[in-house]
Amino acid sequence: MDNLSFPTKGNLILAKNSLALARQGYELMDKKRNILIRELVGLVEQAKDIQSEIRTTFQTAYTALQKANIELGNNFVSDVARNVPVEDTIEVKVRSIMGTEIPLVRYDAATRKPVYAFYSTRESLDIARVSFEKVKDLTIKLSMVENSAYFLASNIKKAQKRANALQNITIPRYEALVKEIANALEEKEREEFTRLKVIKKMHTG
Repeated sequence: MDNLSFPTKGNLILAKNSLALARQGYELMDKKRNILIRELVGLVEQAKDIQSEIRTTFQTAYTALQKANIELGNNFVSDVARNVPVEDTIEVKVRSIMGTEIPLVRYDAATRKPVYAFYSTRESLDIARVSFEKVKDLTIKLSMVENSAYFLASNIKKAQKRANALQNITIPRYEALVKEIANALEEKEREEFTRLKVIKKMHTG
């Protein structure tokens, strides 16, 4: 900045270019922040809907499970539960929103099959199984949405910080520098003009 403050036309051009870049940077950062905020608001609403659906599905699942325990006996239902395989098809990848990487969770729900014979059970157990599988699906989806919201919120803070620095520090600094160099050059030109005028008058006089 010190070398750039010397009042020369070259430094004036450099200062103006730096100011233009800082303004452009601010606009891009502000645009990025606004896009990320819109995405975040959407995710927050999505998370609320999923949480509400999880609560409702859990109620259905537990009501059906209680009924299955009464109709089939706790031991039978416990044996069925122990035979349910652990979910091991979950894959976590990432996708990018304005340079912000957020998780993308994938899994294979098609591989899930009942671990009991239908003829030996009741409808209540089927309802409980389907409901708990739905809760699992919703929980996976919720984890993806909540983690995405966390990463977006973190990057919104960073974008806001950079935008503030550009708006409140960098841009005003270059504006002041451009004004200072321009004024100094104008003053120089006036002095030169006056000097030339005096020299001319001396020669003609």
